[in-house]
Amino acid sequence: MCGDEIVTYKPREPKTKSAAQALAALQRLAARSEKSSGDAMRLMQRWGVPETERRGVLARLIKERFIDDSRYAEAYVREKSRLAGWGERKIAMQLRAKGISQEIVKQALGAIDGDSQRLRLEDKLRRKLKSIKAVNDYELRGKLLRYAISLGYDYDTSSDAVQSVIG
Repeated sequence: MCGDEIVTYKPREPKTKSAAQALAALQRLAARSEKSSGDAMRLMQRWGVPETERRGVLARLIKERFIDDSRYAEAYVREKSRLAGWGERKIAMQLRAKGISQEIVKQALGAIDGDSQRLRLEDKLRRKLKSIKAVNDYELRGKLLRYAISLGYDYDTSSDAVQSVIG
């Protein structure tokens, strides 16, 4: 390639799918991992499936139990609370962003054990403590408190956990 050549790139055309193709693709995806109804609707929109057909495809996926928002929410809560160490607020916010109804979110969050959550938070704070640079205790407490709140824990739980970790 010479220095004076101009290369132009055409943006890739988005692939469109028919309702039948979208159904088959979503069945494959949902068989491998949990998907929410919101995930399915976003994918179908990206694939260019018409709005009226999207609803029919989603209804069929739900009827055939490929998609179940309750099951999805329970799995999401388990993963994010146990593995990622997120608090209830962050989990609820993310589920709502995925289009899960408030009742289902509330039901799924009921499975969280408060004591084990608190222990996970304290463990995460201890690990974070090693990497924080602070001039004094006040600054250290503030940084740990902000970190705990960013994980989705309420102020009281975060404050108690920080107090427990720092002493």
